[in-house]
Amino acid sequence: MGYRYKTFLKGRNVYMCGRCGTHLTTKESLVSKNYQGKYGRAHLYKKVVNVSEGVHEERSMTTGVHVVCDVNCAVCFEYIGWKYISAFEKDQKFKEGKYILERNLIKNIR
Repeated sequence: MGYRYKTFLKGRNVYMCGRCGTHLTTKESLVSKNYQGKYGRAHLYKKVVNVSEGVHEERSMTTGVHVVCDVNCAVCFEYIGWKYISAFEKDQKFKEGKYILERNLIKNIR
């Protein structure tokens, strides 16, 4: 297995993996705080780094059916949320390509 390259994010308000501290995203990438994850509150982000994506699958959610994939930290492989691949409802299309990160599974560097 080869070396894993990590992206380090600059600035304040960097969010990182709660398990290993790998940088994931920034406050500037935050789209919304009004989401619910598997383990509590979750936030929607437009850009996330240092993650691996799982298998695409259809999931029925409170806002309709979406094609999503789980995302894990690329370093420690801890589950941290999911990515919206596609939405079937027109009013949900804005989520496509964005990420849900579970607040209980990430930490904030201030």
